Amino acid sequence: MGSASKQSNKPGGKAGLDRRARIAELRAAEQRRDRRNKIIASVVVGVLVIGAIATGTWIVMDANEDKKAKEAAASAPIDGVQTFGDLSRNHVKEKVTYPQTPPVGGDHNAVWLDCMGHVYDQPVENERAVHSLEHGAVWVTYNGKATPDDIKTLSDKVKATPYSLMSPYPDEKGTITLNAWSTQLVVDSAGDPRVNAFFTKYVQGQQTQEPGASCTMGSM
Repeated sequence: MGSASKQSNKPGGKAGLDRRARIAELRAAEQRRDRRNKIIASVVVGVLVIGAIATGTWIVMDANEDKKAKEAAASAPIDGVQTFGDLSRNHVKEKVTYPQTPPVGGDHNAVWLDCMGHVYDQPVENERAVHSLEHGAVWVTYNGKATPDDIKTLSDKVKATPYSLMSPYPDEKGTITLNAWSTQLVVDSAGDPRVNAFFTKYVQGQQTQEPGASCTMGSM
């Protein structure tokens, strides 16, 4: 009995073999688990990469579609818009008598109005507003026929749009007038879809005489 017990504890005995087999089994299980985790990680990474590519592609496509839509809107004619041809652009100190009301171009003051989405609650100087138009701004004017809702809608639009400004203009015939350099549109309501079309086409549009010029308050 004593002799048999000593033999079973030898490294080459049954207990030693069982222990090595168990270790080998554990190592094999660990290797299978590692392979499985690597496969899962690869699949997850692949899905994320595909998702990122798909999202990036969608963003690019969406941006391209948006750009095309804006370009189409900017080139489309707007019903009722009047244009007045080439207008003078001299800097003057005196008051100017303009043929349009409100004016849309011509000689003007050397100091322009702040037109980075600025809403004025009082009438402004024609000569300074015209200079802002030269820089590519859209000038929104309105008379006493405009409703509080009209004024609120237009104010919000202007405040959100660099290169635009707004002021009351009691002497104008139309309820609301949209003015760009040598360009004008009269509408009866801020809800008229042509308002947005006018902004899209003429804020820093092709009519701009000095593209990229400052629209914060200053002087030449």
